[in-house]
Amino acid sequence: MGPGASAQGAAALLWVPQAALLALAVQRLADGGALDAVWGPALGLLLLGLVRATLEAWGARRVFDQARDFVHGLRAEAVRALASRSPLDRNRPASGLAASVLGEQAEAVVTWLVRFQPARWRVRWVPLVIAGLVAWFSWVAALILVLAMPLIPLFMAIIGWRAQAASEAQMVALGQMNGLLLDRLRGLSTLRSLGAVDATALRLRAVAESLRVRTLRVLRIAFLSSASLELFSALAVALVAVYVGFHLLGQIPGGAWGARLSLGEGLFILMLAPAFFEPLRDLAAAWHDRAAGEAALASLAQLAQPGLALPGALAPAASASSGARPLPPEVEVRNATLAYGDGAVVFRGVSLQVRAGEHVALVGPSGAGKTTLLAALAGLLPLTAGEVRVGGLPMTDEHAPGLREGMAWIGQRPHVFAGTVRDNVALQRPGATRETVAQALRFAHLETVAGATPEGGLGEGGAGLSGGELVRLALARAAVAPGAGLLLADEPTAHLDPETRARVIEALRQLARGRTLIVATHDAALAAGMDRTVRLEDLVAGAEAPGAAVPERRVA
Repeated sequence: MGPGASAQGAAALLWVPQAALLALAVQRLADGGALDAVWGPALGLLLLGLVRATLEAWGARRVFDQARDFVHGLRAEAVRALASRSPLDRNRPASGLAASVLGEQAEAVVTWLVRFQPARWRVRWVPLVIAGLVAWFSWVAALILVLAMPLIPLFMAIIGWRAQAASEAQMVALGQMNGLLLDRLRGLSTLRSLGAVDATALRLRAVAESLRVRTLRVLRIAFLSSASLELFSALAVALVAVYVGFHLLGQIPGGAWGARLSLGEGLFILMLAPAFFEPLRDLAAAWHDRAAGEAALASLAQLAQPGLALPGALAPAASASSGARPLPPEVEVRNATLAYGDGAVVFRGVSLQVRAGEHVALVGPSGAGKTTLLAALAGLLPLTAGEVRVGGLPMTDEHAPGLREGMAWIGQRPHVFAGTVRDNVALQRPGATRETVAQALRFAHLETVAGATPEGGLGEGGAGLSGGELVRLALARAAVAPGAGLLLADEPTAHLDPETRARVIEALRQLARGRTLIVATHDAALAAGMDRTVRLEDLVAGAEAPGAAVPERRVA
C-alpha cells in the first residue's frame, strides 16, 4: 500500500480526536461553563480539521498519480503488443475494440485504484480503532457495532459477484458496439451501393439497446448493494442511539462497565458510530468500481497477449538504417514454410531466387498463398521455418526495419486514412515535398480525379475514391519512395476496367525500371510483361533451388 492511501487513512482517523473535542466542549457547556470553556476545544478542532484536509488532499493526489502511472504502463504494454503484431494477423483485435479498451475502459482502472485502495485500508483499521474506543466506554454499544459489521460485507460479496459478471458483460458489449460502428463507418460507401444502410442502422440500434439493458442491469445491482449497506448501518446506528439515550435517562443502567455514561461520553459514542460504518460505505461504492476495473484489466490483458509477430516491429529507429543495401536487391527464399497459430499451413517448403533488377510474376490458384508469400518477403509475417534474404540480409528482427525501408508495397486494397492526399501519399517520408507528391499523382494518372490534389482531403477508408483510383494512389506512394529498390505488388490490376488496367500496368512497368519487382497476379497481360513467370506450386520442395538456373516461363 502506498503512502497516499496511508495518508488518507490517517486523515479518517483524525475524526476520533475531533469527536472527542466536540464532546468535551458540549460536556463543559452542560456543566455550566461559559464561552471561554470551549475556546480550547474549538481551536484544537480547527487545527485538526486543517491537518485532516491537508492529509486527505495530499493522499488523494498521490493515489491518483500512482494509479495514472499504473494505467499508463498497462496502456503502453498493450500498445507495444498491438504494434508488434503483424497487420495480417487474423486474430488481431478490431480497431474499434482496441480503441475502446485503451481510451475508455482503461479509465475504469484509475477509478478503481483511486477509490478502492484507500477504502480497503480504512476498512481494515478505522472500524477496529473506533470499536476499541467505543468498547472503552460501553461494551454494549461496541457489541452492536461489531455484530452489524459482518452482515454488510456478506451481502456486499453476494451482490458484488453478480455485479462483476454484469460489469464484464457490459464492457464486452461496449467494445463490440464500438468495433461494429467503426467497421460499418469504414464500409459506408459499400453499404450505400448495396442498399443496406437501413439494415445496418437496425443492427446498430439493436446492439445499442442491448448495451443499454446491460448498463441498467449494472446500475440496478449497484443500487441494491448500496441499499443493503445503508439498511444495516442505519439499524446499527439507531440501536446505538437508542441504547445511549435510554442509558442517559437511567432506563438501561448496564453496559458501561458498571459506571454511568456522562453526556460527553454518550455524545462521543454517538459521533463515532456513523464513522464506524463510513469506511464500509466507501468500500461499497468502490466495490463496483473494482468490478469495472477488473473487467477493464482483463480487456487490457487480452490486448497485451502476443500474436503473430511482425519481424523487427519494435526495433529502434537507429537500427533501421543499418540494413540499407545498394539498389536493386536480389531476393532469396529458402525452404520457407508458413503456418498460422491455429496450425493452418499456407505454404510449405517454398524456395525462390529473384535476381537483382529482375521482374517476376508470381501466379497460382486463389488461396494458394501468393499474397502471404509477398507479405513474408516484405517482412510483414514471420516464417514458421526457412529463411528470406533480401540483398543478402536475412529477414530477422535485426534487419527487418531497414529492409522494409528499401521496399514499396502496392496492395489491391491500400489503407487510406482521413487526411490530405499529401499525407496519404507521403506517409511521413523525409523529403516528400508537395512538388514530389504532385509529380507522383501525375505519374499515377490521378491529376484528373476531383480532389486528388496534394492539399485535397480524403475520408477514412478512401471515401470518394474508386477501386482503381485507390490502386493508383498506392502507385503514387511507391513513386515517392526513391530508396525502394524492391517493389512488391499484390493483384494491382484486379477488378479494374480495361482502360484503368492498361494505365496501371504501364505505370508499374515505368516504376519498376532499375528495380526488382515481384508481382502476384492472375492477369495474363501483366504477367506477360515480366521477365519471368513462376507458379507457386512449382516452388515447393526445392523445385526452384536458390542459385540454380531458372528457365523462363510464361503464362498464356
